[in-house]
Amino acid sequence: MNLNKILLLLISLVVFSACVQDDDFKTPNVTIVEPTLDGPVVTMSSVAGQVAQSGGLHLFDFDGASNYMEGYVISTDEGGNWFEELIIQDKLENPTVGIKILLDVNPLFTKYDIGRKIYVRLQGLSVGDIDGVLTMGIISNIGNAEKIPAFSEEETIKRSSESGTVVPLTLTFNEFSNDKTNLFVKLEDVQFNRDEVLGADPKTFASEMSDSFDGERLLESCTTEGSVIFSTSTFADFKSLNLPTTRVSMNVILSKNFFGDAFNVVVNSPEDITFSSSERCDPIELECGLAATTGTNNLFEDDFEGQSTNSLISGNGWTNFIEAGSEGWEAFTAGGTNASQGVSARVGSFNSGDVSTIAWLITPQIDLDTNAGATLNFETSSSFSDGSEMEIVFSNDWDGTEAGVTSATWGLVSDAYVTQDSDFFGDWFESGNVDLSCGSGQIYIAFKYIGSGQSDFDGTYELDFVSIDAQ
Repeated sequence: MNLNKILLLLISLVVFSACVQDDDFKTPNVTIVEPTLDGPVVTMSSVAGQVAQSGGLHLFDFDGASNYMEGYVISTDEGGNWFEELIIQDKLENPTVGIKILLDVNPLFTKYDIGRKIYVRLQGLSVGDIDGVLTMGIISNIGNAEKIPAFSEEETIKRSSESGTVVPLTLTFNEFSNDKTNLFVKLEDVQFNRDEVLGADPKTFASEMSDSFDGERLLESCTTEGSVIFSTSTFADFKSLNLPTTRVSMNVILSKNFFGDAFNVVVNSPEDITFSSSERCDPIELECGLAATTGTNNLFEDDFEGQSTNSLISGNGWTNFIEAGSEGWEAFTAGGTNASQGVSARVGSFNSGDVSTIAWLITPQIDLDTNAGATLNFETSSSFSDGSEMEIVFSNDWDGTEAGVTSATWGLVSDAYVTQDSDFFGDWFESGNVDLSCGSGQIYIAFKYIGSGQSDFDGTYELDFVSIDAQ
């Protein structure tokens, strides 16, 4: 090796050593600097108020406004259950308003962590009631809201250095309302419907063959009446996990379904679900199956033809009890597509204004001990049952008084078919020849309706041709 090559090698080593000493590969600075805003800050409630003043029927254009709206992030797309949507609420604790922001950026959790305060520049944006929830985006050519484009993200959304812990707002199903959507909510003492999780084929969050876009599962309360749809995206990382079989509590975001006509709840991840050591709260069931024949000894029947239309069902041994709200079972007739086969019994909570509607129609007492081979038959129809439910229940210990209805023990007549949301609303559906022979003693059968008076919960059920027979 000649002298020039040796000198060149030594110089290279010195330069390399100097470079390493000057650059010690420090961790990048990830400190969030509080942004400088070029306009005043307004509250989310004031933005929601402007929508309310317009009736909430049209998108509100903020074009020309230089205001910023502040809020706290409550959603994360890290688990894949949200996509190009950012849900924010006005406060970390005891929030009053939430808004969904449509943003053409994925992922979002790397910048907008849960509890992070953000500022949203309102200029050029619009907000309105879309599919039942307050939604913000840009105006499309057809006047609808579309996602804020990625190239506008940094000028539209500013991260604050402030971040805190989001405290969920504890609610029951009966307390759900439109103004509480897009809020971080805690549901206590709930469980998935037994048909979803028990038996030989328990369901996953969202990986069943029938799941399209979202897996929808029925979530029930163990403390109050009613149920709600638990929704999971088929793109969620945890879609293949089995649903919890026990009672749980969970932190969710309250939202609406695709059509905006019923509430649903969404978790950010399974970590938002806390298991309970308590046993399930399923009611007892009368599971005799369906009988092959119907006896000739009629114990009770009603086709409601003798009832006065638009009046509460009465007489013939019926107990028509309104547990909650103002709506009870009434006689009804209609022509056209949803013909009621003459006069039928109907109950519905549409536009009642009641927070909760619970109505009972109870048969006279039936003696199963002295009447062998007893069966139950009836027909049901619905006018878009939506968020309401109709159950067929029984009791052996009801004392026959209205005051004793809620304190009696009621179990499900689980083999009786009741019309479903997926059924055509203009058709009538037979219950099947429901076998009661595995029961005993003195029994009452009740048609129990549970609904809400909200305008988008117009659930209505109709009942006809009730018959209880024995051999």
